[in-house]
Amino acid sequence: MHQTAIRQQIIDRVTARRGRLHIFDHLDPARTALVVIDMQNTFVAPGAPAEVPAARGIVEAINRLASGLRARGGAVIWISHANIAAGNSSDWAGFFERFVAADVRRRTVESLAPGGEGQRTWPELDVAEGDIHLVKNRYSALIPGSSNLERALRSLGLDTLLIAGTKTNVCCESTARDAMMLDFNVVMVSDACAALSDEEHRATLETAIQNFGDVLSAEECLALMPPAQAI
Repeated sequence: MHQTAIRQQIIDRVTARRGRLHIFDHLDPARTALVVIDMQNTFVAPGAPAEVPAARGIVEAINRLASGLRARGGAVIWISHANIAAGNSSDWAGFFERFVAADVRRRTVESLAPGGEGQRTWPELDVAEGDIHLVKNRYSALIPGSSNLERALRSLGLDTLLIAGTKTNVCCESTARDAMMLDFNVVMVSDACAALSDEEHRATLETAIQNFGDVLSAEECLALMPPAQAI
């Protein structure tokens, strides 16, 4: 888990702008989904081609939040990333051919093949029967054509997204930004997201709380919901 926090100057700026720091006084679990992004072997396993070491440190927070939300009647959605190989490239050539060196590209594309080992959810995560599983093929799970996430959310009457997973500043941030632009309520779960550095993690949280959603810990999210036995 990242050992960083939103800076006081950002807190002061947000409070001056909207009169309070946090957006939400309560969360309705029946309308809330925990969206866990890319917590799969390609990004979490030691030595994986796109490893984010800090991702292994957020497993406990994700499991705790997922369990608490399920007990309150909320939804847990696991989003994995996949790209289809196409010759020496893939169905996302704009990324792989411009941002990734050839040797890393080959390993990463292989690891992201649909149905492959790299697609498997990190085994220390507690996945329950009834959880929703979706696949995306771009950073954001909500950009048109990337996944069926928006359709699933609308169909199930879910309007509040708790964003967790990795990387904080890439797929998590991209999805959070698009969610807000589509009029969903957004919370970046501070201790359930992971980046490659504390600085990148903090930068996204500071951007999010100013413009795209709230920033809360897993425990703070649960504290804003009715206790499980009251549901």
